[in-house]
Parts: sequence; structure tokens; C-alpha cells
Amino acid sequence: MDPAAEPSAAGDAPSSPPKRPPEEDQLPPPETAQPSRSAPAGPSSSAAATSSSAQPSRYESQKRRDWNTFLQYLRNHKPPLTLARCSGAHVLEFLKYLDQFGKTKVHVQGCAHFGHPNPPAPCACPLRQAWGSLDALIGRLRAAYEESGGRPESNPFAARAVRIYLREVRESQAKARGIPYEKKKRKRQSQLPPPPPAGESSSASPVPATGEEASGASPGNTETAGDRSTA
Repeated sequence: MDPAAEPSAAGDAPSSPPKRPPEEDQLPPPETAQPSRSAPAGPSSSAAATSSSAQPSRYESQKRRDWNTFLQYLRNHKPPLTLARCSGAHVLEFLKYLDQFGKTKVHVQGCAHFGHPNPPAPCACPLRQAWGSLDALIGRLRAAYEESGGRPESNPFAARAVRIYLREVRESQAKARGIPYEKKKRKRQSQLPPPPPAGESSSASPVPATGEEASGASPGNTETAGDRSTA
């Protein structure tokens, strides 16, 4: 009976570790948060924490979403397309395809609210993608194309036709919505005023005063200069 008791004791020994698994079940969820807390202890842990925290940035996540939607668009295209065959014309088709999902109302020339930023009543004008969202979208897709191995020379999102299209959308929406884009004008106006007035007034005033004081006998010098000129 004693040997029978010994295996039971041996079985009791492995039965003690089951107390640890419940603790281990509680560990995995916070394990992602624990390295960040222990990060300041060492440089390697801090680098890992910074990398883990920097991975889910909004710009990168949005860039991945936009890139995946564009790839799906190429697959669903008839006939299907690949990145190698994609050109600026296909990018324009993609931008026009996104207009049906837009939430910005762009008034038509025949509309009574054309050119009014805050129309008092609703209208039947179509909803389209805003110029700012399209411009940001092209910038993200341009970067994603190069990150995926594409050459900057053959980048379809940097084509001239895409730039012209964005300019036309910008001008048309500015007129239709009555919201001009004056970002460049504000920058120029802010840069002009500070340098000229302070520098010219301060530099012009002290020069004649110091010249007169240093000359001492100014009238004599002027007379001799006049006599020499007459002679």
C-alpha cells in the first residue's frame, strides 16, 4: 500500500502546477501592455515599446486601407488589371468611381445655391468626394505604390493627368461651393510685413546723424565741393 501511496504523491506533484495555468490565462492579454511598463528599465525594451506603439499609426492604417481598396478595384475591373498595367487613366477612373461614395454636395451652375457656402435650403445637386480628401488619398496611394516595390518613375498616382484632374476639381468645387482656397495667399501676406519697414527705417536714420557729427565743419566742405564743381 505504501508504493501505491507513492505514485499518488507523484501525481500530487504534477497536480500542484495546475495552480499556475489560471495565472497564465490572465497573463496573455496584459503581456502586450507589460513590456511598455517595463520599457524604461532597459534600452532594448524601450525600443520594442516604441516600435509596438508606433506601428498602429492613423496614417499608416489609412494608407493600408486605401491601398487594399485600390487593389480590389483593380481585381473587380473589367477586364481585370494589374499594377504593371495600371496607368494614370485608370487612377482617374478610380477617383471618379469614389464620387458615388462622397458626402460633399457640389452645386451645379444651374442651381440657385451655386457659389453659396451655406445654402439656406436643400437641393438635388450630386454628392461627391471633396478635393481635400482626394488630394490626401493620392498622396497616400503614391507612397504605398513605392513601398510595395513600384518605381517612382512609373508611379501612376504621380502622373500629370492626375495632377490636372485634381486642379480642375479644386477650381470647380471652389466656385460651386463658394469656398476659395487661400492658403498660399495667407502665407505670402504673413511673410511680407516683418522684414522691410523695421530694417529700412532703423538703418536710414542713424547714418546721416553719424556722418554730420563726424564731419564737424560740414558747411566748409559743402562750399569747397561747390567751388570745385563750378571750377
